Amino acid sequence: MARILIIGGHGKVARLLTPLLVDRGDDVSAVIRNPDHSADVEKDGARAVLADVAALDRDGLAALCTGQDAVVWAAGAGGGDPDRTYAIDRDAAIRSMDAAQQAGPARYVMVSYFGAGEDHGVPPGNSFFAYAEAKSAADAHLRNSSLEWTILRPSGLTLDPPTGGIDVGGDESRTVPRADVAAVIAAVLAEPSTARRTIEFNAGSTPIAEAVRA
Repeated sequence: MARILIIGGHGKVARLLTPLLVDRGDDVSAVIRNPDHSADVEKDGARAVLADVAALDRDGLAALCTGQDAVVWAAGAGGGDPDRTYAIDRDAAIRSMDAAQQAGPARYVMVSYFGAGEDHGVPPGNSFFAYAEAKSAADAHLRNSSLEWTILRPSGLTLDPPTGGIDVGGDESRTVPRADVAAVIAAVLAEPSTARRTIEFNAGSTPIAEAVRA
């Protein structure tokens, strides 16, 4: 059994992930900002942890991480306001990495996006620019940390039923079901060889467990 903290525990991917982890015997804590979401994440099988990660300093985030075996960052500002995007997708994410190093859980899984990085190519005038910059900065900080990190970069997310398969790499203009992203997170948490790797993926035909090992 692993103790896993999901930051952004009421997000669409997180809510699909929690039952996968619980069903295999993991102990899941879901960090949520809205107390009205507690019943939902508890129904999924997680322990609800009420906290605003954008408002917490490193010590506050370290308190959330204490006693955990792994942290999954599945939070996001959801676009819109660039200041909030930077505050959550970059600044709070980076503080959570530093907090995890301070508190002890070595394993950290970041849900990023296909194409993130210094050369993301999104022009400053584009409404997606703040998100691209924020995620790219967070990914870079994680890669330079001492954590046993995995960065997941799925292509465009859909609500289609899960397929159980992915293709690693390929064309970033493709899509992948959120349910398969959740399954990829669960798979990398159980596969030590995925540590310190960045995995870009689309929907595909290779079974997920096989794809992440490769």
